[in-house]
Parts: sequence; C-alpha cells; structure tokens
Amino acid sequence: MNNETNLKSLVKEKYSAIARSEEDGCCGAGLCCGESGVNLMADDYSRLPGYAPGADLGLGCGLPTELAAIREGELIVDLGCGAGNDAFVAARLTGTSGKVIGVDFSEPMIARARENATKLDVQHVEFRLGDIESLPVASNTADLVISNCVLNLVPNKHRAFSEIFRVLRPGGRFCISDIVVERSLPAKWKEVAELYAGCVSGAILKEQYLSIVREAGFLEVGVRVEKRIHVPIETLAKYVDPDDLEAQQAKGSGILSITLTGSRPAKDDRNCCEPGSGCC
Repeated sequence: MNNETNLKSLVKEKYSAIARSEEDGCCGAGLCCGESGVNLMADDYSRLPGYAPGADLGLGCGLPTELAAIREGELIVDLGCGAGNDAFVAARLTGTSGKVIGVDFSEPMIARARENATKLDVQHVEFRLGDIESLPVASNTADLVISNCVLNLVPNKHRAFSEIFRVLRPGGRFCISDIVVERSLPAKWKEVAELYAGCVSGAILKEQYLSIVREAGFLEVGVRVEKRIHVPIETLAKYVDPDDLEAQQAKGSGILSITLTGSRPAKDDRNCCEPGSGCC
C-alpha cells in the first residue's frame, strides 16, 4: 500500500463491496460507527429536497449540496457520486433545465446509481465511470463541482484539483465536504487498509489541503463549516497498536470534517494546457 495504484485498488475494492451490500456504507465498513451503530460522520440529508433514502449509503461527512447555492439550469458534476445521494439532491435544485453528471470509479457504485435513477425516474442525471484524477468531463463546461468525503481518498490531490479547475467554466465554483487532520497521524495508521478506506488515514493536514486548492488556481477559497470527528476508542482499537492508540487519544483525534468553497477565476491567465500535458 505504498503507491498510488495500490491505494486506488484498495479504495475501489472496499467501496465496490459497499455498493453490493444491502447495509449502509459507513457502518457496513465498521469504521465510522461506534458500538451503538450510530454514524459518526454523515449528516442528515432527510430534510433536503430531492433526498432519496435508497441512494444514501452513509458515506458522506457534510452537506455540500446545501451550501453550494445551486441554481436552476446549472450543469453540476458530482465527484465520487456513489449511489447518487448528492446527485439526486442537486438534480432537484437545478431542475430539468439543468443536468447533473455523477462520476465514480467503482463499477458497482455506478450500476447502483443508475438503478436508483431509473427507479426515481430522474432523467437529467447521468452517471459516468471514471477517475477523479482524469475526469470524463469536457473542459470549461461545469457551473459547479460538488463532492462529499471523497477527495481525501484520492492519492494525488494536486491532480484532482487541477481536474476540477479544468472542467469548471471560467467563473464556475466548487463546494466540497472532506476529512482533514489538525496534525499528522501516526505512520502505522496509514498502513492499515481499513483506516485508509474509511477516510481516516487518507486525510492530510488542513492547511496543506487548502494550500493545494489555492495552488490549483482557485480564488475565494474558504471553509464554510468545520466540525470535529470523534472516532470511539473501541473502533480504533480494532486496528491500532494499544501504545499508539493511547498516545493519540491523549492528544485528541485531531480529525475534522470541513466543507469548503472556492471559484475558478472568470479570466484564466495561466495559459494551461489540456490534462496529460503536464503543464498544470
């Protein structure tokens, strides 16, 4: 698990298994739930228009669709769409004059999202199989990019945010919920597959994360919501050495859920090329 390919394979395998399961994803993974089975990270979507319970696998850590100021007729791209939870909420808000493109690199997740779209008879949502580091979306087309607790799982976050910049039209914006940390986690934690696939050890420092976003060229980058995530000791004890666990618990988890927004400049003076050229 020491290179990007292995990490991607791990994440794909884990989330494909969740897609095939009848359980919700987070508690099904056993990582972000306490002994009571209560989801520790996901927010309550039930009050949002367009919410479809069958598409909610409990994999999120925020409500990006609530804070994105979605307008009727917009083209929206949902990164790591899963079974379609955020995509269906966005589709209700953008209306039939708009469109939502959901992207996920897990074939079973895309299949489940498409099944949900058929059941709900939502025709202005399209689900595409693809990698966030090389999005199957045309350049300069999206009004808005959303994502919910996914980019922390992407090994190359520089490339991911460059891709977000590319697909947004000039003046477009993003609203992303994600997991970050206040300080570096113990090295051993990063070697545990369950911790990575569960969004914990894949997270990077908050300031490093924001720096990557700004380096990609985005303006007005800011954290709109921040909340502390407490992972119960009984959950971490399944995966972490007792000495490491005791030391980390004494400091507090240091794990945060943030929802951030930003925008692509209306005029881009960077003279960037298309993906794959290596100039961005």
